[in-house]
Amino acid sequence: MAAIAAAAEVSVPTVSRVLNGRSDVSTETRLRVESALGELGYARASRRKDPPSRIIDLVTTELSPWATEIISGTSKAALAAKCRVAVTVIGGDADVDHWLRSLSSSHTDGVILVLTELSAPHRKRLGALGVPVVIVDPVGQPDPDVLTIGSANWAGGLAATEHLLKSGHRRIATITGSPAILCSQARLDGYRAALERAGLPVDPGLIRTCDHHYQAQFAYEFALRAASDLLRLPDQPTAIFAASDVLAMGVYEAARLAGLRVPEDLSVVGFDDVPMAQWVSPPLTTLRQPLAEMATLATRTLLNGESTGIQQRVELATSLIVRASTQPLEQQPAGRRRGKD
Repeated sequence: MAAIAAAAEVSVPTVSRVLNGRSDVSTETRLRVESALGELGYARASRRKDPPSRIIDLVTTELSPWATEIISGTSKAALAAKCRVAVTVIGGDADVDHWLRSLSSSHTDGVILVLTELSAPHRKRLGALGVPVVIVDPVGQPDPDVLTIGSANWAGGLAATEHLLKSGHRRIATITGSPAILCSQARLDGYRAALERAGLPVDPGLIRTCDHHYQAQFAYEFALRAASDLLRLPDQPTAIFAASDVLAMGVYEAARLAGLRVPEDLSVVGFDDVPMAQWVSPPLTTLRQPLAEMATLATRTLLNGESTGIQQRVELATSLIVRASTQPLEQQPAGRRRGKD
């Protein structure tokens, strides 16, 4: 595109507009660009009879197993609608600036922001483009006119903790992301609610929250450190609710290093139900998020032009998937049955 722009003596964004069949280019400029296209041997999008293909921009801060499932679900839904997906991973303001510049000079049918928080200036720039936006699992409080799609995180945290309580556990710890992240706070609130319903005090010493930037909120390394700390307590927890499956993997490793077995010495519950949850040993009890349904809903909403004027927040139900990483407290060795009564 740079070579075409130089040959036609126009800017790269102008070449992009011609390639995408945009109408906001003068006839003289369009002819110069098309001439350069022909001389350089490029196929000209402006001469195709078919309209430009539809495309959705998906932006995420990480390629975690959770985000990968959302990307996969979006791609499948888009393929069924004969639409393409452009994935961008952003790590900071410079990446966002670059993405917004690219977006302003190209065609898109909508943007899906996945666990991504944009600054106020960046939200203003995106809004000025007039591009439909859907947010999957908002980081902070989203704009009131933007549709957000997530899962029932509070209910999931409640169900995870109640499962452990019904198994006789009373010393139940939790490891979660930053409270500044909406889904993390909701899962933590669900954990607290379950303990309060059972008439148990919420022990701050059994709660570990990540205080890093939100990109690392569900980091394996953080869970490994947090779980190791919990397992060094004089009165160790007999169960841990990890607010993501990646965090649960960190708990598994901490237990191994401490010479403990899952679930014989420590019951573990995760959250998400990404594929690896059933591949690890023992298979992980977890809360299943309907990730494919979340991605499909976000994609169809954009392609059908329904991202505004409908319910502001959509929450899809989570479900408890019981596997082999939890067992009743009474089955643990006698030395591990603290806090039952």
